[in-house]
Amino acid sequence: MLNLSRIRELLEPFGVALDPRQEAQLACYLNLLLRWNQRINLTSVRSEEDCVTRHFGESFYLAHFEDLSGCRLLDVGSGAGFPGLALKIMFPDIETTLLEPVAKKRAFLKEVVRSCGMDRVTARPERIEEIVLAKYNVATVRAVGDLRSIVTSINRVLDPGGRLHLWISEKQRSELETSVFEWTRTLRIPLSREREIVTGVLRECA
Repeated sequence: MLNLSRIRELLEPFGVALDPRQEAQLACYLNLLLRWNQRINLTSVRSEEDCVTRHFGESFYLAHFEDLSGCRLLDVGSGAGFPGLALKIMFPDIETTLLEPVAKKRAFLKEVVRSCGMDRVTARPERIEEIVLAKYNVATVRAVGDLRSIVTSINRVLDPGGRLHLWISEKQRSELETSVFEWTRTLRIPLSREREIVTGVLRECA
């Protein structure tokens, strides 16, 4: 198991610093991820250090540029919980909804929430196309398939002026050319050749 000194070193390129409680939650989450990943396919990333940088560091990187405190966050296709649950570590007061249709992955997410002492987190089985009567002011998407379809569906559940943060490859950015979102910022992710975070704001007329 990685010690906290090494975890801090691995997170340095992402420009975030964790307090003791956040460090304890990360360590607990990482331990669960590695153990559960031996039984169900949560992530193809296997090493502890790569999990810290690729999953936690890349998720945390948004916090270097944007304060999500107090938001209502929808994380689409949560999988192993990135970026949604990682951002919950950074911003404990956000109300977080995780959409994950696979029951085993949803069980993992619930175990992380329980073991890490998180509150105001809901894991739901619906896909984004099935969500009705819900409004969020922030949505996050990482490592999903049909990006264009998902982005189109998200505008139904975001408040006007709501923000969408996408963890995508440089090649996927071409799928965002026509949209009800105004794409306002692109952040190249540290230690990556082509991965980036793209931020869009839902237009008022959407």
